[in-house]
Amino acid sequence: PQAVLPLDVSKKMLQPLARHSSGLEHFFAHIQGEHGLRLLDLSGASQANVGFITGLGHSLYAEDLLATLEQLFGAGDFYANQCAPDSAERLLAQSLNLPEGSCDGALVWDLLEYLAPPLLKGVVDRLYRLVKPRAYLLAVFHGDERAERVPSYFYRISDAHTLLLAPRGLRVPAQLFNNRAVERLFQGFETVKFFLTRDHLREVVVKR
Repeated sequence: PQAVLPLDVSKKMLQPLARHSSGLEHFFAHIQGEHGLRLLDLSGASQANVGFITGLGHSLYAEDLLATLEQLFGAGDFYANQCAPDSAERLLAQSLNLPEGSCDGALVWDLLEYLAPPLLKGVVDRLYRLVKPRAYLLAVFHGDERAERVPSYFYRISDAHTLLLAPRGLRVPAQLFNNRAVERLFQGFETVKFFLTRDHLREVVVKR
């Protein structure tokens, strides 16, 4: 099946949507007063995120991991291709190539919903090794666990508690996670904190 579906909406709906983010606020509260940290952003390089992070005195390493997934596995059945025996090795050979313990935090966004089980485990394990002990990860999950397709976004930081969501299409997720599934996903981490929202997104901050 196609992983990416046409986004049949008006031009107005394609404009970035501003939303309050308690998860983002919580993430940055934990590094308040720190300087010279290195943060990982999996929504790809953007002027907004680079400008905000460097303005706080930190550096940012950005990868659009979803684009890499499409490049490697998008020809044919997106999720069946991800289940090939060497799929995790292929992805991790060219992504997240940073030294262990080199990141002071990670902005994972909604990326984990588009990973089939072999890649999901490999990416979460790699993130665990990349971030330092007691560092934090911010992830986003869609709240409707029965949805057949969900909107995906570029996540752009407006300020420490506001996100701009830029639509990048409707996608068929590999799976949708309830709270228990999220806890199992991060069972090797120290804590998992959920933030309730009024829209369709669930924010999670995880402590390494």
